[in-house]
Order: sequence, then C-alpha cells, then structure tokens
Amino acid sequence: MIRKPFFFLTTLFFVVQSVSLAQGIRGKIANTDGEPLAYASVYIRNLEDGVPTNENGMYEFRLKPGFYDVIVQFLGYKSQLETVEIKDSWVDLNFTLEPQIYNLSEVEVRAGAEDPALTIMRKAISKAKYHRLQLQQYSTTVYLKGTGQLTDAPFFMKKTLEEEGLKLNEAYTSESVSRITFTLPNKVDEKVISIRTNGDNQGTSPAPYLQTSFYQDQINEIVSPLSRYAFQYYQFKYEGSFFDQDVMVSKIKVTPRARGERVFEGYIYIIEGLWAIHSLDLKTSLLGFQITAKQQYAPVAENVWMPLTHTYTFGGKIFGFAGEFKYLASTREYEVVLNPDLIAVPEIIDEKVQDVPQDVAKFDKSVSALEQLASEEPKSRKEYRKLLNEYEKESLKESQEDSKEPVVSERYYSVDSLAKKRNQSYWDSIRPVPLTVKEVEGYKRDDSLATVETAKMSEVDSVAKKAKKGFKPLEVLTGGSYSFGKGVSMGFKSNLTKISFNTVEGWKVGMGLFYRKYSEVKLADSVNKVRKSFNIEPEIRYGFSSDRFYGKVDFRWSHTQPMAAQTWGIEGGRYIYQFNSENPIQEQVNAIYSLLVRRNYMKLYEQDFARAYWSHRVNYGLTYRVNFTWAERRELFNNSNYSFYNKPEREYTPNRPENVEASDAAFQDHQAAKLRASVEWRPGLTYSIRNGRKTPNYSRSPLITFTYQKAFSGLTTSDNASDFDQLEVGLKHDVSFGASGKLDFNVTAGTFLNSDQVYFQDYMHFGGNRTIFSNFGPASNFRFMDYYKYSTSSSYVSGIAHYQFRKFLLTQLPMLRYSGVRENIFVNYLKTQNSPHYTEVGYSLDNLFRIFRLELGVAFENGKYLRSGPLFGIATFINVNFED
Repeated sequence: MIRKPFFFLTTLFFVVQSVSLAQGIRGKIANTDGEPLAYASVYIRNLEDGVPTNENGMYEFRLKPGFYDVIVQFLGYKSQLETVEIKDSWVDLNFTLEPQIYNLSEVEVRAGAEDPALTIMRKAISKAKYHRLQLQQYSTTVYLKGTGQLTDAPFFMKKTLEEEGLKLNEAYTSESVSRITFTLPNKVDEKVISIRTNGDNQGTSPAPYLQTSFYQDQINEIVSPLSRYAFQYYQFKYEGSFFDQDVMVSKIKVTPRARGERVFEGYIYIIEGLWAIHSLDLKTSLLGFQITAKQQYAPVAENVWMPLTHTYTFGGKIFGFAGEFKYLASTREYEVVLNPDLIAVPEIIDEKVQDVPQDVAKFDKSVSALEQLASEEPKSRKEYRKLLNEYEKESLKESQEDSKEPVVSERYYSVDSLAKKRNQSYWDSIRPVPLTVKEVEGYKRDDSLATVETAKMSEVDSVAKKAKKGFKPLEVLTGGSYSFGKGVSMGFKSNLTKISFNTVEGWKVGMGLFYRKYSEVKLADSVNKVRKSFNIEPEIRYGFSSDRFYGKVDFRWSHTQPMAAQTWGIEGGRYIYQFNSENPIQEQVNAIYSLLVRRNYMKLYEQDFARAYWSHRVNYGLTYRVNFTWAERRELFNNSNYSFYNKPEREYTPNRPENVEASDAAFQDHQAAKLRASVEWRPGLTYSIRNGRKTPNYSRSPLITFTYQKAFSGLTTSDNASDFDQLEVGLKHDVSFGASGKLDFNVTAGTFLNSDQVYFQDYMHFGGNRTIFSNFGPASNFRFMDYYKYSTSSSYVSGIAHYQFRKFLLTQLPMLRYSGVRENIFVNYLKTQNSPHYTEVGYSLDNLFRIFRLELGVAFENGKYLRSGPLFGIATFINVNFED
C-alpha cells in the first residue's frame, strides 16, 4: 500500500517502558544561540537511566520523589550536571549547553610525528572484541519512534496519492516498546510490549539492528571504524580531548580512503584507557540513500558503557519519489551480568609507538585462552587480539558441543496480547520523548482514516469473503486457488505465461492445474511442525500450427520435518521439451525474438515418458536425489514460418540444433531407460534459530554436487536405445570480501565413462545465451555462447566467475559510488574434448537507476574474436523467480 512509504525502513530499532508517575522533570535543551538540540541525552546518573529529547529539544522524565543527579549530553557540546529534588509535582528543568572545547595538550602532537589518533584507534580496535564479550547477559527496554514524510512525487502520481490518503510533507509515525535480553554468544530474546503505527505493519523488530554493534567488523555490510580492517578503509585524525563524567574522551575524525557506499564518514569519540566508544556521529550511503547514525553511550556498570540513544536519518530519491525518515531508539533500564572470564582488564601496549617490555606475556596456544585472560599484566595489542580470538573460538565450541548443527544465532520474538490495544493515555504515560505537533497531527489523521476504513471493511467483509470463494474466469490465466476444507484445495496455475509462439508449434497455449491435500501437526515443542501433502498437477498444451495436443500429469507426495524432508512421486505423459532440460531460453523471450527478428533459438523434441523420483533431505546440508525415467523420444520439425520480420535474407534455422560433434544418428528416434542419482552437500553449514525454528545460513557454505547418470539399453524394446555412463561434480559459491567486493563462481567438470550410444537429449548441455537479455544470476549461464554448439558426450569443464567491486573504474568517482552504482567483471570458460577453448570476458554496470544492469562483453574461440555486444538485465541483488 503506497500510503505508508517509509515503513519498509522501520525494521531498524525499537523499544522502552516506564511506570506511570505524576511527577518528574521536563524542559528544553538548547545551545547558547537558543537553537533546540534534537535527541540530546538526559541521563539520571544515580539511576543509570535516561531519555532523549525530541526534535524540538523537549524532554520529560517521570521520577519518584527524591534527589537525582541529572547529566545532559549532546555531541559537540559540554555536558552539564545538575542535582534536582523531586517532590509531588513536575519540575521544569531547562539546559543551555555550551560548545565543547577540545584540549590538544592532553596528547602530545609533534610536527612530523604520527597522528595520536592512530594509536588511539589501534588500541580501540584491539579492545573491540573485548567490549562485545564483556557482558555475559544484559536486558534493556527500548523505545523506537520512526517518523517519515514523503517530500516529493512525480506530478502524475500526486493526485492518486492524495486519493489514497497520502499527502506530501505530512508526518507518518510509528512507535514501539520492547524488552530485549541478549545472552552470549548470540542469543536475543525480545518481548514486544506495545506497538502504535500506521496501517498493518505492526510486527517489525529492532533487535537485529540494536545488536549490530559498532564493535563488529561490519554493520549491515558497512565497514565499522573499529573493524580489524579499518585502516584499509579509513584515515583517522586526532581533533582533541575533553573530560566527561570523570573520563577523558578523544575526538577522532573518520575519513574514508575512498568515499561512497559501505564506509562511514564523520566522528567517533573514544574513552582513553578503557578504549571504548563514548559517542559517535557518522554518515554513509546505501543504494543512493543518505544515512546518518548518531549514538550516545553512558556507563551502566563499572568500565561498561552502552548506547543510551540511537538516532538515524534516511533521505533519498527514487523514480521521482523523495522522502525523509528519522528514527530514534532510546535504550534504558539496563540490567547487566558481567562476563566472569573478562573481569581482568589489562593495559594495552601499542607496539608501533610504545616500547614493549621483554617480560610481557605472549599468547601461548598450548595454554587455554581463559587461563591467560585471568592475568591483568600488560599485553601488546596484537597479542591481546589473538588471545580474544582464541577465547571466542573456545567459547563457541563449548556452547555448541551438544548441538549436531552449529548454531550462530538465536532469536526469540513474542508480542504481548495487549501490544496493539494500548490507548492514548498509556502512550502518554510511557513515551519518553514528547511528540512534536506534526506527529500529533499525523496520529489524529491516521486514527480518523482507520475508523473510516474499519467501517467500510465491516460493511463489505462478508460479501468479500463469499466472492473470494467463487470462480473468476480471469483466474484461469492469472492463477487461483479454491479451498474445499480439511486441507483440500484445487485451482489453476498461472497460465498467462503459457501463451507463446515457437516455430515447431506455431502459436501455442497451455494450461496447468493442481489438486492438493495438505496437513500439518505441531510437535511437542509447540513450535516446529510436521507437514504432509499430496499433489496432482496435470498440464496440457496445444500448438495451432503443429495441430498437436500434449499432456502430462505429476503425482507427488511430500513429508517435511523441522530439518529433514522427503519427496517422492511419479510423472508421465506425452510432452514437448527443450533439449537442455534447464530451459536456457524462456518461452516469451523466444517468442519475442521469433516474431520480431525471426530468430528461433528454442529447440524442442517430443517424448512419451514415465518417471519415478525420490529426494531425501537429511538436513539442510545434505540432500540425496534419485529418479528413473523411461522414455520414447522423437525428433520434431518446424511447422510455422510466421514472423513480423519478413525480409528475405533471414530464414528460421531448423529445429535440429547445430553442434560440433553430434552426427545425424544423435537425433534419431529412440528409447531411453535412465537412472540419475545426485548428492548435494554444503560443508560447514551453520544455522540460525528463530523462535525455536532452525534455518540454514547458505551464504557462508559452498554447494558441492555429485551426479551420476546411467542409461540401460537392456531395459528398452528398441534397437535404438541410450547406453552410457556419466559422472559430474560441481562447486558453486559466493564469497564476500567485506566491503571490498564479492565473488560468485560456478564450476562444473564431468565425463562420459561410457558413451556407447548417447543421443542429443542426453548430451551435457551448457547454459547459453544469444539474446540481449542478461541472465538473472551473476554466475548462472554464459553470456554469448550458442545454446547447443558445444554440447558434448565427452569430457568437459566449465567455469563461470563474476566479481563485484566497491571501487573499480567509473566508481573511482565518489558521485557514482554514492548513487549506488556497482561495477562488475566476469570471466567464463568452457572446454570439451571436441570443442575449442571458449572464453568470455566482460564488464558491467550494476544497480543503474536502482534496478537495472548493463553488461558489455566479448567471446573468443581459441583466443580468436567470435562475437561481442551489450546485454541488459536486472540488478544482481534482485532475485527473480519465474517458477510457479
């Protein structure tokens, strides 16, 4: 629904709860010029709790009667401390903050000497993992408020938007309160207490973002200034120090070595001695959107500083729509449990600028990391990092000893039954940040709209439900499902894409239907389920030029458990297929090329067949597949010469593919009895748990496949029968190199151990492409290769590699990097026993206008130029699936 455009970003941060009291402090925080300081931190030191101001610098904090030390903080300004007594009424407490004065004499700065920021950051980086691990557990209440407004829209859309209830420059606000508990090594338990938002988007969670710490190497693929690789991406400059809450804080300017996406720019403030974050003010960009992040930390235990306020702003423009979005996350009511293994805090020595005493202990692999951490003796930063890395490995190994599959994260999420039913008085009592006038007006508008929409829905609800159950003729093409109760449903698949044209059938139509019986049973844990289903899927097609009907039917049973699954079935009929079973060219693309430019790339054959199949997923890392097919196959020929392109110099090619090694005998009518068995293995696969359900993390595990095919000539009744053995191994993976880039590759090698009789349908085919449309996957198919020219019944090896750069040629320009444009190169290679060395190299611009990709490449045979050209496609980060 267009009405709430900013809520796709609301998955950013959340939460906070306070008791309803009738007294406390409230007021305004401004600078010496009278300008309000938005999102300043108001911290009650003796409660170790605080709240932020709103956009107008206003705040209020409900407190019980008593004396309180109130500290007000804002980046770039001196903190102020004031003691206040609360009785039985509100106390107005305003603050005027003065600009912070930075003392350069605290750290020696000499001409020609190393900038002090370097040693400060080296020590802070060496302690980053310590600060991530120093709390065994902590709980906090988090309040999240997101406010966004659409500031511009295409002129032709403005009236439509107003009719939908969306006006430009009006605020749309979402608020949430949750209690989050984090436990090492990576377990998060979130209880949503209350939600108030526009529309139906009421289930977003801030937990993943709040736990994405700047002490990690990356924050959503953006390199942190405290990453162990930070010096490769950033330059640091010391800009002075100041005292705040009895600690000395250094201001460090963070400058990217190459500005653009996936890096921050701004300031980070480091507490000296502790080498922890005091606050930060950083900005970056993502897909052309400008993002700023500010965090203010406060002490919650001895030597433990945690974020008190998070503020994030987003702004950008896409397809003529422009918007501004602001998010405030206020964390309070911390309850912390220190990690007993990290009580000792050693002095960190920067060996680059400090002398390392000879008796300083070095990391000893023969002694447990836990034992070495118990010592408070000084340690060099490099040795301390090694020690913490080993400690983390030992801790993870210990936590996973009882688990068959390694779990890297656990998330538990629940919503209070009253979360969406809280009234206005509740929010007035719980909200730590007063709403602005614009936000109040926005809530009034949305509440009135919601009342009207609810009334409309109640009037037509019963009619709509009845209408939904009825048959609609258009659903024959678009797809539709009709339920008959007890898990039984029938319907139409999406049949619109089954209307097309090819030279064998001419104009062609098709129809797919389905019958399904489904059941599921919850297991004893009340979370996971066992699912069973039985499906019947018939499909028919008719070609008007060939005047032939084809039909097939698939009977499929499946049994799915939390980790394992089995599927088995039988399929058969008379149908028409591409020679390459991977369907390298889509029906509609082939039809476009045939009708507009008289190019018929799709090559088809006919078969009567019966197939039995079975697959067993042992777990997400291991799957077996077996199928047996008996078929009688026949060659087909062109039956249509129709095209809009009628120039005499171009004719359709025959339906028989051209190939460098296939003889006429490879296309004879024949029979085949073929067994295919494969294993899919993902070594090192890890899992995440979400509310008790395990899900695999495929991105860190390669896919290795082993395939064996055997054709039995003795199981057929024809003299023309397939007889061969084929063995193949494949490796597919994508490897991320942090912010530097990403490599996708797909390597396959195989051979026909026995090729006594191999028909063209059973040749090894490779994913070719002769259209101007690039493949959807970055490493799926070749770009310029003929579809069947190099298909083989001999040995073969193919490799497809695609690398995406953060900065390469055109993206040396910061303006292009900020726009979200990425540059890629690809190198593809194929060699069979009977083919030349086929190579493709190319370059592409990715994420053009946030959605498109332009590729330029060239193909070679044995090093000699073959062909080249541009290709157009969808950006590689967009996944498109055309399957039903």
